[in-house]
Amino acid sequence: MCTPAGDTTRDAVFGDGLLSERGLREARTARATLPPYSLAIRAPSTRCAQTAGALGLETTLEPALRDFDYGVWRGRTLGEVAADDPYRYAAWLTDPDAAPPGGESVRRLCRRTAEWLSSVPSDTGRALVITEPAVVRASLVHALSAPATAFWHFEVPPLSAVSLTLRGGRWHVRPGHVTAEGAGTSRAVPFVLPRDAAQGHTVLLLGDAVRDERYDLIARV
Repeated sequence: MCTPAGDTTRDAVFGDGLLSERGLREARTARATLPPYSLAIRAPSTRCAQTAGALGLETTLEPALRDFDYGVWRGRTLGEVAADDPYRYAAWLTDPDAAPPGGESVRRLCRRTAEWLSSVPSDTGRALVITEPAVVRASLVHALSAPATAFWHFEVPPLSAVSLTLRGGRWHVRPGHVTAEGAGTSRAVPFVLPRDAAQGHTVLLLGDAVRDERYDLIARV
């Protein structure tokens, strides 16, 4: 389950932060519609802790589910980074091996998330995981055996829930949502690229079905 949205403008800050009052209110509203679970786990960020609290959950902290390491971009706004380091920022959004200075690449995040998923005991039962949008995307990359280049193609709306079930050694994916009013909507963090950078990012929106002919992947979220 993805945390509620924070700031989605050019003023959005890379790194952890407090949820807005709206985000907290949405999480409290979602409490009554949580799926059944035997174990609740959360990422170590403040916003994940706030989300778990608003949902009334007692959770186990899992460091492996932490957000990107943003390196020197941490604490800076999206607008500042896009203006001061546009080509490195564009590369991070298009090349899974590119990373913020001193930070983490998409491929490394996907590998970390895959290692955690592979380490979950088989007798865990139904676990509810509160984590970051980036970790949800990385989980989908692993479960669908998609290439790391597909990472930014998954749109992860706030409080959206993706069910991953391991059967016969293979992951089965069932995307969904927690609050009925959120179905068919999305709130995307803007990808601010330099004008002469490669364009054409494709994002899978909640409720849409898109076929990627190169990878023969159908994603419904």
